[in-house]
Amino acid sequence: MSLPDREKTELSRLLRRVALAGLVGSLALVSACTVRPLYSNAPLSTGSSANAEMASIAIKPVKTRYAQQVRNNLIFGFGRGAGEPASPLYSLDLSVTESVESSALVQVGTDEDEPTAGSVTLTASYTLTDAKTGAVVTVGKRSITSSFDRPRQEFASYRAQIDAENRAARELAEALQLSIAQDLVRHGKAGS
Repeated sequence: MSLPDREKTELSRLLRRVALAGLVGSLALVSACTVRPLYSNAPLSTGSSANAEMASIAIKPVKTRYAQQVRNNLIFGFGRGAGEPASPLYSLDLSVTESVESSALVQVGTDEDEPTAGSVTLTASYTLTDAKTGAVVTVGKRSITSSFDRPRQEFASYRAQIDAENRAARELAEALQLSIAQDLVRHGKAGS
């Protein structure tokens, strides 16, 4: 074996050792990670599943039509269609505000400055409290925007805005459901 071949062999051994050490190190890091589905039936540290805790959230009444849409979607999502809980573990205080804006002014063949597109933004602030102790579990805020076309007819424009509010309410409820589920998982782990 010549001198250059010996250096190549030693270099390849060194590279193999470095690669093996990197593999062992990365396996050690990955083994420290735990992955758990958010909506799994695996028990939290409190002994109940995430689905059971979500189904035991009572949502306080709201006053506006769009806030009621968010509330109805949350009740359906939390209970998986079963309705409101009989004996809730948590109480959710929900406040929803709306902002309607004109997004674009595009007029073809007219001098009128009528908006032809709009957007509805629903913003929800929430406080989740423990029903037994009254202690605040989490506080949060989420916002969703939904766009719509504004036709020239008044009723059609109004109906398009209502449809955009309903879409935004549905999406906002989904975002709130995910956020509250994450908060409950964190709260359950913090209590152990």
